[in-house]
Amino acid sequence: MTSLTKTLIAAAAFAGLATSAFSQVVWEFNPGMAYMYAGPGKMSAMTTVSGEKNREAMMKDAAKVPHNTIFFMDNGQLYSTSGTLDPTGNFYRP
Repeated sequence: MTSLTKTLIAAAAFAGLATSAFSQVVWEFNPGMAYMYAGPGKMSAMTTVSGEKNREAMMKDAAKVPHNTIFFMDNGQLYSTSGTLDPTGNFYRP
């Protein structure tokens, strides 16, 4: 493997890490869609059945998510907390 090839591979790997570390992707939740977390690395989205009976069943045990709720992973578990993150990722309580 040439030196140039090794450099390009290393640069591509670093770019991938940097992209994930500084991701600014915003979640977009759409009406009529449901999003489910089923464990580490297992997210799914699907269209929900429209109808009052289905809506009532989903709303029965539903809870509103408060503003400034932060979702994060730790040791393979999904957590949420209240607060804000500054642009560098530091956590602050309001």
